Amino acid sequence: MKNKNPKKLLVLIDGSDRSINTVRYVAKNVSFHGMQIVIFHAFSAVPESYWDLENDLRSKKVIKQARAWEISQKRLIDNYMTQAKQLLVKSGIPEKSINTKVKNRKAGIARDIIDEAKNGYTAVIARRRGAGALRGMVLGSVATKLTEKLVFLPLILVGKKPPGDKVLIGFDGSQGAMKAVDFVASIYGGLNYQVELLHVIRGDEPGLPSTASVEEYSQEIINNVTPAFDIAVNKLIKSGFRSGSVSIKFKKRKISRSKTIVDEARKNNFGTIVMGRKGWSRTRNFFIGRVTNKVIHLARDRSVWIIR
Repeated sequence: MKNKNPKKLLVLIDGSDRSINTVRYVAKNVSFHGMQIVIFHAFSAVPESYWDLENDLRSKKVIKQARAWEISQKRLIDNYMTQAKQLLVKSGIPEKSINTKVKNRKAGIARDIIDEAKNGYTAVIARRRGAGALRGMVLGSVATKLTEKLVFLPLILVGKKPPGDKVLIGFDGSQGAMKAVDFVASIYGGLNYQVELLHVIRGDEPGLPSTASVEEYSQEIINNVTPAFDIAVNKLIKSGFRSGSVSIKFKKRKISRSKTIVDEARKNNFGTIVMGRKGWSRTRNFFIGRVTNKVIHLARDRSVWIIR
């Protein structure tokens, strides 16, 4: 039976070279080729109140220039949208599966994106930095706001490295980590990808009994989280992953969980790091977990998927 509700991706572009690379990321990721793709741009038009000056004879020249600017910008973004769509079609995505949306900015770019994301999407895909971002910045202002406020959908932050076919999941057995597993299973199951579930144990874990050695405490943590690993592995295999393509790994006595995750991704060529929005900490009322946030900033060249 044909799926009546196919997965739908919201792909954000701003007209910059960086954001066309976001489209290339979608094109190279074969798991996205069977989905509905919506290329979205929040257009910063001249405010309506500005046109009230039209009746002022002293402002006619300025108004004329503003109208010409807005028309030229709309033409540019329309051409950009066409270019982006053609890139996806050339990659093998059916043209009928691709739509473009240009909406005038209302509440603010990030808020407008979040409002659009409420319309039945599976995930939002964005570049880390957009047009005008300063060198050295890890995230642009829009990406930062989405990371903090897009709490109801997975957010995919695209890095420079191609997606490849290897996925690293930071896994601590929490509900957030299990949701990350479920999402990876729904996207990559049956597509011959490799996935590693990584659990990092710090050398200074809080709550370490004074009578226990670090090694004894590490083993206790491993024993406690192993049932969750078994559940996660079974989910992945049930979704279509081959048993030989799913691995688990424990890293013990580490100073930083986030750095260890990123080092593992770079050492073993994982193009994608998947993290739960919350986990790794019992602290409540955080929009995003501390480890996940640090991974986003450390893994500049990787794509980081933040799963709600």
